[in-house]
Amino acid sequence: MPLFSKLLPTIVSAYGLQSVLALVFVPQANDIFYDLGGSAGFISTTLLSLYFPHLKAKFWDRIPTATLPSITYFAPRQILLNAALLAWSARLGTYLFSRALKSGGDSRFDEVKHQPVKFTAFWMAQATWILVVGLPVYMVNTLAPANQPKLGPLDYFGLALWTGSWVLELVADYQKKAWRQAKDKKTHDEKFITKGLWGISRHPNYVGEIGVWTGMWLLSCRSLRSPFFPRGAWLMAGASPLLTWFVLTRVSGVPMLEAAGDKKYGEDPKWQEYKR
Repeated sequence: MPLFSKLLPTIVSAYGLQSVLALVFVPQANDIFYDLGGSAGFISTTLLSLYFPHLKAKFWDRIPTATLPSITYFAPRQILLNAALLAWSARLGTYLFSRALKSGGDSRFDEVKHQPVKFTAFWMAQATWILVVGLPVYMVNTLAPANQPKLGPLDYFGLALWTGSWVLELVADYQKKAWRQAKDKKTHDEKFITKGLWGISRHPNYVGEIGVWTGMWLLSCRSLRSPFFPRGAWLMAGASPLLTWFVLTRVSGVPMLEAAGDKKYGEDPKWQEYKR
């Protein structure tokens, strides 16, 4: 089957769930569940891409002997990639959702959520993000475990990069959260965080995020360069870290935070020194 046909269930899953969520939350102008919806989209789409052939055989083709295999049925590369994506999705989704609950929403959507067409477009953009960013994993899941190449040096490097980057992201988020809690308790009066990882990077969590997806892409490359995929499939999967980098550094990450910081702290010498 052409690669597109194999990925079609994944595409339907990514856009299907976000469409349902948009139908529910756009009329309510409710943005609290936006990031949680993204996390749920990654998790459901990942699991569907992994188990789709078995689900189809059992429930569509109704093959009497068809069963849903245990996780040990899959190749080590598939287990690592899917576990990494599921762990990342669950952690980030709960973190952002709890933050949205505490603040009562997401400031990115203060105006957009009252414009149904634009707010719906954001949900569809999230579906595209889920599809493109998770592409290395979804593509590897279309290849039968028996045809997966054994793990090699590039795979171990990709896994190490993913692990280090995820830890970087976790520590950065923890340090920021602890800093905010301390400020709420009046134990310091700092305007912005400058300690820990935030003392060497203005956006250490984003550094970790880009590293996470680069690591997953590298872990997928050996499978995607096998004869079972079209030539250049591994390059197509490279859209994952590239889109992550582009969104964080050019769209909704760094530019928005930098602009907010400049507006809030202006010509404060400490802010200028921190940026320098």
